[in-house]
Amino acid sequence: MELSKEKPQKKVELWGVAHIYSSMNNTIVHITDLTGAETIAIASGGMFVKADRYEGSPYAAMMAAKKAAEVARSKGIVGVHIKVRGVGGHFSPIPGPGAQAAIRALARSGLKIGIVEDVTPIPHDRTRRPGGRRGRRL
Repeated sequence: MELSKEKPQKKVELWGVAHIYSSMNNTIVHITDLTGAETIAIASGGMFVKADRYEGSPYAAMMAAKKAAEVARSKGIVGVHIKVRGVGGHFSPIPGPGAQAAIRALARSGLKIGIVEDVTPIPHDRTRRPGGRRGRRL
């Protein structure tokens, strides 16, 4: 009697990339495939709160990340690499208050977390910042 020489098949894990854009006014969680070309799930803070002033809050970011993770898991994603982006350019390079909450919510949702990196666009030299010589007058 001959033993079968088939190797046990490895289960392929599907990974994605979670792009978290966080400003003072909103947080957007966008989960794509590894190339970034195919959108798997997207949610923003404004989808979960009624007032505009709460769109950038940690609570709204947490709800957005939870919803995006839920959709991604239903489509077979088991883990994500995270790319966090602030506004950047002329404006603040620091991500808004929702970034940390969104990362924590993704981790709690059962997705594996790979690399976490900051991809905020930082100018090496820039065009003139808006506001004029005497700044923005309120």
